[in-house]
Amino acid sequence: MFEVEEQDGLRIDSYLASKMELSRSKIQKLIQEDQVLVNGKTVNRSYCVKMGDIIDVEEDLDYELHVVAEDLPLDIVYEDDDLIVLNKASGMVVHPAPGHYTGTLVNALLYRYKLTSGEASRPGIVHRLDKDTSGLMLVAKNEWTHEKLSEMIASKEVERKYVAIVEGVIKHDTGEIDAPIGRDSNNRQKMAVTDVHGKEAVTHFRVLERFQNHTYIECRLETGRTHQIRVHMAYIGYPVLNDPLYGRGKCTEFGQMLHSYSIRFQHPRTGKELFFQVDAPQEFQEKLEELRG
Repeated sequence: MFEVEEQDGLRIDSYLASKMELSRSKIQKLIQEDQVLVNGKTVNRSYCVKMGDIIDVEEDLDYELHVVAEDLPLDIVYEDDDLIVLNKASGMVVHPAPGHYTGTLVNALLYRYKLTSGEASRPGIVHRLDKDTSGLMLVAKNEWTHEKLSEMIASKEVERKYVAIVEGVIKHDTGEIDAPIGRDSNNRQKMAVTDVHGKEAVTHFRVLERFQNHTYIECRLETGRTHQIRVHMAYIGYPVLNDPLYGRGKCTEFGQMLHSYSIRFQHPRTGKELFFQVDAPQEFQEKLEELRG
């Protein structure tokens, strides 16, 4: 935590770079992820600090931490010299963070690959899935690919589709949820639909199957905000089944019934269109069969 005592008018990323052993790009990323609060509120990176401002940087991961390579199982769907497409298991954390320094996807990747892109604690990672969300993810093997894939995701050139089982019966066959997402002002562990420092978030959904008290849907993301599908579906009254944070709690040991089942994009180096699709985990399939029965 920092209290601004003298550098009135300096941009917040420049101010924090002078106070912390982090690059401006890293600080800008923390600001973008709403990990930097000024007087208890999120700001954008162009914010100029004022005398008396209290700045709280919530990300407390030690970026000098040596991430240990671990021989953990990985389901590799595709790989070449530039990138990897993998099927992440539900329950696996993507990268080291407070409380999860080992057993993560990054620990497993470092055992198999010499990744040279991204930050020390999350090499190769260009986008994330929640711990209990399963499915397809992209990993960059080198800095050039990391930059290109990040740009493609930001410009909506990577099509990602999910399947989910939600609580309640959705009457409309299709729908679009266009509602900004930001940190929940009452619980910093959660995201929420909010106009206060919320960022654009758009989710399209399509009903695949209806049951007595649940609906099986496909979701397509236009944006990639933290917990986006989980927040949006809860916002319209149909929370993802088994979601302990935004739903009605867990009814099984398995995580929320949300799976990243397909991804489509043009290879950043060759320009060739790549498309991959993977089935949802066994527990997800068993729940569908139970609902059908």
